[in-house]
Amino acid sequence: MQHTTQSDAQHATSMVDEGMDISELAKLLAANWRLLSVGSLGIGLIALGISFVIPPTFTARTMFLPPQQAQSAAAASALASLGALSGLAGGLSGIKSTGDQYVSLLQSVNVQDRLIDQFKLMAEYDVKYRYQARKALTENTRISLGKKDGLITVEADAYSPELAADLANAHVSELRRLTGELALTEAQQRRTFFEGELKRTRQQLAQAQSALQRSGFNPGALKTEPKAAAEAYAKVKAQATAAEVKLLTLRRALAESAPEIQEQTALLSALQIQLSRLEAANAEASNDTGYIGRYREYKYQESLFELFSKQYELARLDESRDSALIQVVDKATPPEIKSRPKRAFIAIVATLLSGLALAIWVVVRQLKANQN
Repeated sequence: MQHTTQSDAQHATSMVDEGMDISELAKLLAANWRLLSVGSLGIGLIALGISFVIPPTFTARTMFLPPQQAQSAAAASALASLGALSGLAGGLSGIKSTGDQYVSLLQSVNVQDRLIDQFKLMAEYDVKYRYQARKALTENTRISLGKKDGLITVEADAYSPELAADLANAHVSELRRLTGELALTEAQQRRTFFEGELKRTRQQLAQAQSALQRSGFNPGALKTEPKAAAEAYAKVKAQATAAEVKLLTLRRALAESAPEIQEQTALLSALQIQLSRLEAANAEASNDTGYIGRYREYKYQESLFELFSKQYELARLDESRDSALIQVVDKATPPEIKSRPKRAFIAIVATLLSGLALAIWVVVRQLKANQN
């Protein structure tokens, strides 16, 4: 239809150029003003009437500020004060999330399926399969990230104003839930790591304490300085632990051939060699007196437990701060007016297009009659 109209228009323009000047064209259109005006207005009214058959759609919008990826000054200072473990500060804080990542989370199947179940969207969209409901939800939801202000906007369409507002606000609630389950922020990553290390170290400290209590103090223990030996062993082992964790962190973001990974791998190998020598020396000392070796192991586990406990508590505080930083700027409320269909726009466009089509038809008809 559109192709035919364009062809007629081109044909009419060509014929006008050949055999009809502007004054004749104006007279022709003026002579048919009733047809042009009544016809175009009639079609516009018909389009307006059809637009009332289309169910009204309401759009609700919410805007919020996602969590920011800034390491707290307290955590950075505490990590720097740990000496060997300070390498964790550079490794763990190197992973940063962007606003685009939170937009992707909002569009994930995890979030969409929970929204589909919560609001019974399969019945709302009148679909049989869940993938169809996800597609319909995607088409009725627009999620965008402000490039300058970093704010995320969620717009939800629905036939009910209340459903549109609830759907938009539910996206924020689901994002809070999901970010609480995933280690996305730097604080969450630190908390996850130190939580696992603290649990493992607590068990090993209890075992070391039991072994130390079972050992008997003998004269051989007086010939050595157990505190100095334990601190030296603990320092090297802590350095090896930090180097290993930092290497794992770098491998998440860099290729195996990257200079940073090669350098960190060499450092870890050197520390492991040094640690093996100390462990061999500890084993030899333990043969002379079990008390010395067990005391060294106990002091090492005690030192690690204190370090990990402090870092775990700081990470928990930072994580609780991060979770609260999904700050809603504008909460979605039920819209008072519909967003579409735009009935006046539909009627005006239909009137103009039909008027143009009728004018072309009148000109073509007249020129054909003149040729005959």
